[in-house]
Amino acid sequence: MSEFRVGDADFLLDGRPVRLLSGALHYFRVHEAHWGHRLAMLRAMGLNCVETYVPWNLHEPHPGDFRDVAALGRFLDAAREAGLWAIVRPGPYICAEWENGGLPHWVPGHRRTSDERFLRPVELWFRRLLREVVPRQLDRGGPVLMVQVENEYGSYGSDARYLDRLAGLLRSEGVTVPLVTSDGPEDHMLTGGSLPGVLATVNFASDARGAFETLRRHRGAGPLMCMEFWCGWFDHWGGAHTVRDAEEAAAALREVLECGASVNLYMAHGGTSFGGWAGANRGGGELHEGALEPDVTSYDYDAPVDEFGHPTEKFWRFREVLAEYADGPLPEPPPPPPALGAPAEVALTGWASLGAVLDVFGGPETSAPVPPAFEELDVDRGVVRYEVTVPGPRQPYPLTVRGLRDLAVVYVDGRRAGTLTEDDARLKEPVAGHARVELWVESLGRVNYGPRAGEPKGITGGLLHERQYLHGVRARGLRLDSLDSLDSLDSLDTLDAPDGVTGVAFGALPGDGGPGLYRGTVTVAGAGDARLELPGWTRGFVWINGFNLGRYWSAGPQESLYVPGPVLREGVNDVWVLEFEEAALGPRLQVR
Repeated sequence: MSEFRVGDADFLLDGRPVRLLSGALHYFRVHEAHWGHRLAMLRAMGLNCVETYVPWNLHEPHPGDFRDVAALGRFLDAAREAGLWAIVRPGPYICAEWENGGLPHWVPGHRRTSDERFLRPVELWFRRLLREVVPRQLDRGGPVLMVQVENEYGSYGSDARYLDRLAGLLRSEGVTVPLVTSDGPEDHMLTGGSLPGVLATVNFASDARGAFETLRRHRGAGPLMCMEFWCGWFDHWGGAHTVRDAEEAAAALREVLECGASVNLYMAHGGTSFGGWAGANRGGGELHEGALEPDVTSYDYDAPVDEFGHPTEKFWRFREVLAEYADGPLPEPPPPPPALGAPAEVALTGWASLGAVLDVFGGPETSAPVPPAFEELDVDRGVVRYEVTVPGPRQPYPLTVRGLRDLAVVYVDGRRAGTLTEDDARLKEPVAGHARVELWVESLGRVNYGPRAGEPKGITGGLLHERQYLHGVRARGLRLDSLDSLDSLDSLDTLDAPDGVTGVAFGALPGDGGPGLYRGTVTVAGAGDARLELPGWTRGFVWINGFNLGRYWSAGPQESLYVPGPVLREGVNDVWVLEFEEAALGPRLQVR
């Protein structure tokens, strides 16, 4: 067995200095059948280590309901088989442009503090999670040589007792490899996020010498490491696609290595935020109090290995730099996974209204004086239908939603009246009473970074008619994952609901291409990686053979959805599209 430890100036492997050349690759953003290929791409780029976060909310959607936590263990085994060491960053908070920064929507208490109401669920989660990590540590023959305590905590808080409790929990549960923290190279971030006796690292995109000088003011000894070298960036819906010049990024990487430091490329391969798990940010400068900026489904990140697993120009420039620090000749990149043999059109065969789908797959309906938030309805990703009556007779007055997060499609007496956002939360046309108002409110992703992380979703203030609150609000939620378990619908006339309940009849396609759940099929020859194009569709989610590809949105910049080849099968494949606004049924969905 090997020993990895932190020396006064270097990382030491069995007493010999070693430099970590790591790359971030999130196992949960890559189809498991592609793990081996993506890890081989990291090796071919010149890396000797892989780093991954662990999203708590993915693995524990309800308290005590642990789901496929073993995926982390399988990924670490794959890393070992690929000849890579591993760094595990278990959080509990991870940021990562992931829904709520990885924290479950149901976690109580003051999050990311020493509040016992928060720490108790963390302890139960870590006890389950660390069963996948502890046996795979380097000193037990596995690949894991370092584990992170929290994540960029200095950008959020200064509760040293909280960090100390987390470090103690990791140790008590059997973590024996070195612990590490990572923060921005700012004095307040390093003082708030680091721990005595735990290696501190810094995150940045450029100016390595300046960043490491700041780190040295706080830590006079220990190996230098950039835990997140941001070689690209992420995109927001409605924004521009972000790229970073390959030559400039390679020069910045060279500067890191010339400082004698270790590095973790963030991201080496970004992947995809399948299943609607993409998070959101808020603009507004340092305090992040501005408009919501939801993240797109693709997490390509302008990384050296793109969303399809192909090498980019950045890959080759990085490989040139990293080759100078490798122990020997670098392996050649593996061949790419198979691509779809030929374009194929999706034939739509049926439609069910959103109301019908909600009746079968939605949660229980509640009635209360004020609208409940998503969290009160146990909805993490999905939509909530709020219904309220405007009493009458009364003349038309403005209808306003206070505290709307994030987007509402409004119907008055069954007719569409408009779409509201938190920045434009008043209907254009006044509403007279007596009237029935429906608001289908969609979460566009929970904030994953900044002071407003953890804010609730839904209608968090109230419904106003003129200045008067409307009470007696009925609400019912539809969780996205309620649709993940649908079986094949090839020859069915109704959706099979959980527990054998049926009742959603798929009728003829609507002439107006309105909101609802569309079903169809696509027949492929030569199954492989593909892109799903949806010209004329507005906003929603797509499942192929029960696998949720993520959100599409005509707002751009993302114009298609990545379809992993292992999701497709030769011949007929089932397709479901949950559209929230409107679809142009003339153009077909296209897989190519």
